[in-house]
Amino acid sequence: MSRKSWQPYALHIIDSIDKIYHIRARGDITIDDVLYDATLRNLQTLSEATQSLPDEFKTIHSEIPWKQISGFRNILVHNYLGDIDPQTVVKVIEDYLQPLKGAVFSMLDDNA
Repeated sequence: MSRKSWQPYALHIIDSIDKIYHIRARGDITIDDVLYDATLRNLQTLSEATQSLPDEFKTIHSEIPWKQISGFRNILVHNYLGDIDPQTVVKVIEDYLQPLKGAVFSMLDDNA
């Protein structure tokens, strides 16, 4: 039984992170609802894509909070907590996206 290729998901994560940085460069997501919604959509996309990465690579990159990323996806999709606080989204972007991007690039490099 062949395993589904995970590399397209890894590239999707990197693309979503790049889009989020591009969105933030266009304005303040805590003020502009359109930019905020676009950011949430890309966070949802990258969160969902992390679920398709191999567990052995996630174990190697244990500095990344993989379960929290997946849980954040559920909050975004199902809106469990009502409106999500824009300040929390900004903190997620500032604290977690660059390390996540680095880990995904490392996974791709290790598999090349």
